[in-house]
Amino acid sequence: MLNFLPRLLVGVIASLLLAVNTIYTFVILFSFALLKFLLPFRPVRVVIDSVLNFLAENWISGNSAWMWLTQKTRWDVAGVDGLKYRGWYLVQSNHQSWVDIFVLQHLLNRRIPLLKFFLKRELIWVPVMGLAWWALDFPFMRRHSEAFLKKHPEMRGKDLETTRKACEKFAVIPTSVMNFVEGTRYTAAKHARQQSPYRYLLKPKAGGIALALNAMGDKFQSFLNITIVYPDGAPTFWDFLSGRVKRVVVRMNQLPIPKQFLNGDYAGDANYRQAFQAWLHELWLEKDAQIDRLRQEASKA
Repeated sequence: MLNFLPRLLVGVIASLLLAVNTIYTFVILFSFALLKFLLPFRPVRVVIDSVLNFLAENWISGNSAWMWLTQKTRWDVAGVDGLKYRGWYLVQSNHQSWVDIFVLQHLLNRRIPLLKFFLKRELIWVPVMGLAWWALDFPFMRRHSEAFLKKHPEMRGKDLETTRKACEKFAVIPTSVMNFVEGTRYTAAKHARQQSPYRYLLKPKAGGIALALNAMGDKFQSFLNITIVYPDGAPTFWDFLSGRVKRVVVRMNQLPIPKQFLNGDYAGDANYRQAFQAWLHELWLEKDAQIDRLRQEASKA
């Protein structure tokens, strides 16, 4: 491993390896994405989507390789046993850093189907990756403010419908739908601004996950609840690249999805919406307590 080198050099090497892996993989991926665009027929799409997912999984494997080469991270992981690659999962996790995505991909690659993240619509313009996310059918969401929707009521529900159509595509082949229900990365400033009732979490936003259940709830095998803790503090992406992430603690728990939440109307049914929010709130209280326990255990290690 190269972690003995100066941090700056480790970061440069990791950045170059990530760039090479990304460019090599997605040059191939885009050629299949073009076929997908030109031949939008279900039998063709099933084959091409499988190839695209295979390429994305190889990209993740390449990232795991350079992580092994450049990092000296101590992983404390529990809950990966019993996961199935051929199945449908609804996945959620707390969110603190861009590093979360690499952590999740590294641990879940080829243990469950490729993670498809809910993304902010603006991320489609990210060079290279934006086009790749589009090709892989990642659902892009535009979150309008309530003030905007009052001025443009015709836009209410438009983004939800777009996301519903994206989720319906996932019924074709096994997929893991990933949602950071906090909607953004945790920071102390955001936590204070929200007046969050949780110690380590922002308030959860139930709309995206409820929409996924509405679109394909009967497909999901289970709800994979993930908690990520960085005992030495949430890292920046450069911290990660330069090998400064010493410890990562991850806990995964497969939960049954309550039947009453399958195929419900979150936007139009007030009783359903209230019950769903209460269920998610209880999960968030448990996750907050779990983070506190894990932090205390890590401080004693």
